Amino acid sequence: MPLQTLLLLLVSLWALAGNFRAEAAYYNRDYSANTENLLPSVSRPANLSRTFYGIMFDAGSTGTRIHVYTFLQKDPAELPILENEMFHAVKPGLSAYADKPEMGGDTIRQLLKVAKKTVPRSEWKKTPVVLKATAGLRLLPEEKAKALLNEVQDVFDESPFLVTNSSVSIMNGTNEGVLAWVTVNFLTGHLYTHTRKTVGILDLGGGSTQITFLPKSKKTVYSAPPSYIARFNMFNSTYELYTHSYLGNGLIAARLATLGALGADGLEWKVFTSSCLPKKFREEWTFGGITYKVSGIPDGYAGYKLCYYEVMRVIKGIVHQPYEVKGSSIFYAFSYYFDRAVESGLIDGTRGGIVEVRDFKKRAKEVCNKMTKYRPISPFLCMDMTYITCLLKEGFGFKDNTVLQLAKKVNNVETSWALGATFDYFHNLNIH
Repeated sequence: MPLQTLLLLLVSLWALAGNFRAEAAYYNRDYSANTENLLPSVSRPANLSRTFYGIMFDAGSTGTRIHVYTFLQKDPAELPILENEMFHAVKPGLSAYADKPEMGGDTIRQLLKVAKKTVPRSEWKKTPVVLKATAGLRLLPEEKAKALLNEVQDVFDESPFLVTNSSVSIMNGTNEGVLAWVTVNFLTGHLYTHTRKTVGILDLGGGSTQITFLPKSKKTVYSAPPSYIARFNMFNSTYELYTHSYLGNGLIAARLATLGALGADGLEWKVFTSSCLPKKFREEWTFGGITYKVSGIPDGYAGYKLCYYEVMRVIKGIVHQPYEVKGSSIFYAFSYYFDRAVESGLIDGTRGGIVEVRDFKKRAKEVCNKMTKYRPISPFLCMDMTYITCLLKEGFGFKDNTVLQLAKKVNNVETSWALGATFDYFHNLNIH
C-alpha cells in the first residue's frame, strides 16, 4: 500500500492519541503554547497547499537522534500527507554527560542545525521541537537527569522553534512501547484496514527493552499483570495492548548485569570478567559516563554454553512470558535486534530481512565459538547475540519458529516511537 495513502491517517491518529491519553494516567501533562495558525484553517482556499513540520528528539541511552518530519496538507478538508523524514544521530547519549550537562546541551545544539537546514526559516516559529528521553536518563539519579533536562530546555529556549513547558521530558516506558506499536502498524497499513490483524513490536534499546502486541486471546489479558495492559479507543473500536518496558534489560545494561558490574562499587580497581568475552580481551569500557574494566577469562573457558548460563541470570524470573507468544504472530524487531543481526551477518543491513528465533540462536553459537573471527566487529558480539537469544526464548517465551521481521525503516521511515509520539504531541497542542 502506498506510503502517501497510509499517511492520510495522520489526523485520525491525532484523535487516537487523544483517546489513548484519556485512558492512560501517564498523559497528565500541561501544554500551553500559542498554536494558532500551525495548520491551515477551514476557511483556507482549497487550491492552496500548506507544508508544516515537526521535530522530535529521541534521547536514548547510547545516542541522541533527531527526526524532522515534513507534512503536506493540500486541502483543509483532507488529511495531511507525510512527505519526508530527515534523520540524524550523534553518540554518546545524553546520560554520558551526567556530570557535564553543558556538553550534553552542545550535542542538542549540533542536531538543531539539521532542523534549521530542513525547516524553512519562515516556518521556524510555528514548528514544535520536542525531546523525550528514555532509559538512559531513567537510570540516572534524579538530580542528574533533571540537570540534563534543564540544560536541554535552555537550549530549546534559545532556538527559533516553538517551545512549550512540556517540550522536554523523560518518557514513560509504556509510552515507548505503545507509540512504537502505533508507528509500525501505521506504516505497514494495519491500522488502515479496520481489522484486528496487526503486528507486534520488539524494541531493544541500550537501557531498556519493550514488547507490545495486540492479544488475540483473552487469556493473555487476564493472565498478565494489570499494568501490562494498555486500553484505548481506535476507529470506534476498543483495543487492549499487551505492553511492557523492562528497565535495565536493554542490551548495554544487560552487558553490565552479565558482568556483575551493574551497581557495583570499587570500579577503580575491579576487573569484571565473563565467558562471553574473548580470553585475551581486556579493555576499559564506558557507559553512562562510568568507566568499567572488563576482560575475558584468561585461564578459563569461553563459548556459547557458558555464556548462556551467565546471561540466564539476567533474564530468569524477571521477564514475564505472555500467554500467546508461542503462537504464529509476526513481530517487527528493531534497534539492537536489527543492528546485531547485521553485524553477525544474519541479515543484510540495507534490506533488513525475515528470520526465525532459531536463527539468532544458531548465529550466537557460531559467534561465541569463533570469538577471534568476530572480535574485530565487536568483542561483545557473543554476549549480545546470546543475550538476544536468551531474551527471546527464555525471557518472552517465543518458539524457535516465531517469525521476526527485522527492519530499521518501514516505507523509508524509522521504526521507532518517534513518529507516534509526534502524532500524540500534535494532538495535545490541539493541532487538528
